[in-house]
Amino acid sequence: MLVFLGYVVTVVSVFGGYALAGGHLAALLQPVEFLMIAGAGFGAFLVGNNTKAIRATFRALPQLLRRTRYTKPVYMDLMAVLFLLLTKARRDGLMSLEDDIEAPADSALFKTYPRILGDALLMDFLTDYFRLMVSGNMNAFELENLMDEEIETHHQESTMPAHCLTKVGDAMPAFGIVAAVMGVVHTMASASLPPARLGELLAQALVGTFLGILLAYGFIAPLAQAIEQRVEESTKILQCIKVGILASLNGYPPSVAVEFSRKVLFSTERPTFAELEAHVKQVRGEARRR
Repeated sequence: MLVFLGYVVTVVSVFGGYALAGGHLAALLQPVEFLMIAGAGFGAFLVGNNTKAIRATFRALPQLLRRTRYTKPVYMDLMAVLFLLLTKARRDGLMSLEDDIEAPADSALFKTYPRILGDALLMDFLTDYFRLMVSGNMNAFELENLMDEEIETHHQESTMPAHCLTKVGDAMPAFGIVAAVMGVVHTMASASLPPARLGELLAQALVGTFLGILLAYGFIAPLAQAIEQRVEESTKILQCIKVGILASLNGYPPSVAVEFSRKVLFSTERPTFAELEAHVKQVRGEARRR
């Protein structure tokens, strides 16, 4: 929704201001110029990226039309899941988690939190590292290095669409100049026409420069920025899991481990100490009743 709202504000501000200044909107309606600029940009996008990057970009764009997945309630659910897993492992041993992590869809623990169970990224990260803890003999230092490498890989792969769009956006003003130059060439080749007609052709040529800049900074660059922000959010929630698991491996009780997780969250989603403490008490009470 914010994407559409932003585009509406941009279009109304630019074209509305032009109209208020006495400009003729019909003069800006140049589909051929738009075709040249947009077509050149899309062609450069295809040439400059491999199939993996192109597919990732097309998958990332529809996600911008939805609200962010990682809100405060999701983080509260995640810390509840971490608390329950770490408590069970501390009480009954790591082997008691085997059924939960091998078949999370059948686990009563995960079924209680469908928002976590339905997120493939979170579930893969959670179950993979608890599986390593159950089956391996890795210390906290080794596990931290492995987590850092995976989080960095996720970040690099997820920011690929943003980098692709940034490159295209940077090229759009230049393609606008190309379209403008071609328009000027067409105007000069039509020097025999009346001055009024030559002025019209020259105005059409200048629209190319305008469109290139508007597409670059009004439409494409904001998309790249929005994708980067979504990636930062998904990276942050993986760091939240990482910090909680490592705190537990270093000997801290589950209630303190989830406090470590809370501290790494962005301030806009981070619950207060009292909120998390109350939530943990509620989760502990519900777990005892089950």
